[in-house]
Amino acid sequence: MKTNERADRYFPMHVQKHFGKQGILLVNLGTPDAPTPRAVNRYLSQFLTDPRVIDNLPGISQQVLVRGIIAPIRSGIVNPFKPGGSTKLYQELWTENGSPLKYYGEILTEAVAEKMGDDYIVRLAMRYQNPSIEEAIKELLAEEVSSITVFPLFPHYASASTGSVHEEVMRLLSKEQVIPNLNLINSFYDHPDLIKVFADNARDLGDLDQWDHVLFSYHGLPQRHLKKGDRSGCHCYADGTNSCCSSIQKVNQFCYSAQCHATTRALVAELGLKEGTYSTSFQSRLGFDEWAKPYTIETLEDLAKNKGVKRMLCFSPAFVSDCLETTIEISVEYQEEFIEWGGEHIQLVPSLNDDPRWINAVVEMLRTEVGEPAAAQPL
Repeated sequence: MKTNERADRYFPMHVQKHFGKQGILLVNLGTPDAPTPRAVNRYLSQFLTDPRVIDNLPGISQQVLVRGIIAPIRSGIVNPFKPGGSTKLYQELWTENGSPLKYYGEILTEAVAEKMGDDYIVRLAMRYQNPSIEEAIKELLAEEVSSITVFPLFPHYASASTGSVHEEVMRLLSKEQVIPNLNLINSFYDHPDLIKVFADNARDLGDLDQWDHVLFSYHGLPQRHLKKGDRSGCHCYADGTNSCCSSIQKVNQFCYSAQCHATTRALVAELGLKEGTYSTSFQSRLGFDEWAKPYTIETLEDLAKNKGVKRMLCFSPAFVSDCLETTIEISVEYQEEFIEWGGEHIQLVPSLNDDPRWINAVVEMLRTEVGEPAAAQPL
């Protein structure tokens, strides 16, 4: 009997790898604890002092600028009786269940835990504010899990989102004497189940022919973030455009913009859209630096003023849950601008939220990651 055969006989692979339960950490970006100036100030201060978010200022300058100027002004902490712009937006977003991002995250976590079974412990965390990654990891380690699978709920990889989550998890675990097996999920931008659920959500709104144009609007990133991720230094925006995003290659496999365009191509194929009837753009830019282009607001203006588009169907595939960028920015702010420019209506395709098909998709992705055979789940 060979040595490895003896090991397999006495210690089957599943026993060798996992003597205890396996941990799963679902992570989203974050949300204030409440739509109040103080809570929003705490959230913005933590978010905007992340060096992966604002990466072009020295640490001390960043801290002073964010904590002394940006966060207090945007939250209204300097005058609690007159909320700042960000606090007002969160007050519009808030529901009877609180923050949609957290509410739907909790539903997802509970459902995933039930479907994964007793061999798994599933926790929800936010990169910024609560529930924190630190607290979630403490809970998993207290349960003596044999592994932790980290699933950032961002379909597309970006240093400021997925990269920041991974760094924070590794920072916290680096303090531990014993580190369990660690799995880091990078992205799932073209996963067939993700594409199908978004496409079905659009079909549920009725015949696609009722829309003059379909817009795929993604969260924006500064071009410097994209360029820093280009190890070759001569690929991303080298010609002043992001034309390299037309396909996923070795050099741009982790590029946020390239992955977003890949999601668009997958949705276009699933929906059978014709060339010229759809566009890809990027929203939510801040400051004066160049961001990923084309900008959503400029695309909307051009379509309304110059192309005669009246009725627009808009996807926001960078987010798996309702948030400021979907519910407020697209459905309220962009809607108002679009009408001023001559358009009539922007219809936002519903986010995934607590859709059972999305929950099943998460479970299947997790089972694949941890090496379990995928169970048939109706979508």
